[in-house]
Amino acid sequence: RGKVFTCKSLGILAMTDYKVKDMSLAEFGRKELDIAEIEMPGLMSARKEYGPSKPLKGVKIVGSLHMTIQTAVLIETLHELGADLRWCSCNIFSTQDHAAAAVVAKKTSAVFAWKGETLEEYWWCTLQALTWPDGSGPQMIVDDGGDVTLLIHEGVKREKEFAATKKLPDPAETDNEEFKCILSILRDTISKDPTRWHKVAESITGVSEETTTGVHRLYEMEKSGSLLFTAINVNDSCTKSKFDNLYGCKHSLPDGIMRATDVMLAGKTAVICGYGDVGKGCAASMKAAGARTIVTEIDPICALQACMEGFQVATLEDVVSTADIFITTTGNKSIIMAEQMSRMKNNAIVGNIGHFDNEIDMAGLAKFPGIVRQNIKPQVDRFLFADGHGVIILAEGRLLNLGCATGHPSFVMSCSFTNQVLAQLEIWANKDTKKFDKKVYILPKKLDEKVAALHLGHLGARLTRLTDEQSQYLGIPHDGPYKPENYRY
Repeated sequence: RGKVFTCKSLGILAMTDYKVKDMSLAEFGRKELDIAEIEMPGLMSARKEYGPSKPLKGVKIVGSLHMTIQTAVLIETLHELGADLRWCSCNIFSTQDHAAAAVVAKKTSAVFAWKGETLEEYWWCTLQALTWPDGSGPQMIVDDGGDVTLLIHEGVKREKEFAATKKLPDPAETDNEEFKCILSILRDTISKDPTRWHKVAESITGVSEETTTGVHRLYEMEKSGSLLFTAINVNDSCTKSKFDNLYGCKHSLPDGIMRATDVMLAGKTAVICGYGDVGKGCAASMKAAGARTIVTEIDPICALQACMEGFQVATLEDVVSTADIFITTTGNKSIIMAEQMSRMKNNAIVGNIGHFDNEIDMAGLAKFPGIVRQNIKPQVDRFLFADGHGVIILAEGRLLNLGCATGHPSFVMSCSFTNQVLAQLEIWANKDTKKFDKKVYILPKKLDEKVAALHLGHLGARLTRLTDEQSQYLGIPHDGPYKPENYRY
């Protein structure tokens, strides 16, 4: 089986090929994978179109993206196109263990992921996914939230500091528990090889980034001139943001709340913090379930959209003591604070469906005077205040739709993941050209329309075709693109 990697601080022993929870779940995972493939026509079309030519033959791709059944179909599509894959999850609660086992059993990727990782285990898994058996790193990245990209960039930065000062990264320099884990990894890797992260960065052709928060990080690095390789912003492809973010959350938010709590949504007052694409889907689902739905927003355009859809727009302070359900969707930090939770109704439900775990002040809640944490079941906790009332927190403030349920359904993820495949192909095909610089790019409209078209047949849809006269009148080719790049849909 090859060399053994150990991590003494974690008490973990793993072979180079995988670290998952339970390989006996592989058969169950394969059955669900078979069903998911039928619901993912975009990815299956990509296999049919590109599989025979193997355009990614031998390309080392690392993935940091929720290790679900749907992601397994993405993994096996990239494998079918020739890629050499290693994978970890991008969230400690989002892995579906039967999906991870199924991928390992078929040997389509090395996988380091299980549901319920600690933060230390999470970053250990990320490091393992980044490390091929021969010690080399990846050539391409599929990222969701930017954690692999972050670790590489932070590694390069800390190696530069070490070269200048001989000072190793020190976890004690931060109070952030997750960043402590990152600094521990960098301390250990730099002490063994002071140029490891420079070598990793130099070997990478590019990254395709899945989500809003990761894209925000990339644009910040591009603006500062610190971005080390090409990036494609998959999130802002229309067939991702307007489908995954909107329709996916519309489906999976109520799924997560109800699996976690069995609460009846009808008649409740639900507060959706943020009315971007994710917030729009969440608000629509709460309204459809019969909840009286209130939106909070900073953006006057989004606020006006919410009003025009019939939602009340208020501040959190206006409703904090009267609402029943609070959902953060912003991608920002410090949206709901511990002191505000102390003023909520007894058994108010608080959850997050934005990417990271800092929208809800979990650290402040844990330190609140007199607080008692009562675990109800995995990823569902009741925090009791000194006066006896409590709030129910879902998935410890992380993605509740993946922590408490199974995330977005296969069909909508086929849209997102077909964009990921096209982005990987686009970057790799142009590795020796000057088409891409160390900047952030978006897939062209023509490819966005192609992704949409691949999914229409599955729904029984038939497109109307322009006549020659209509095509000439509008100046639009028969086969598109049908909208300008700046069209907002």
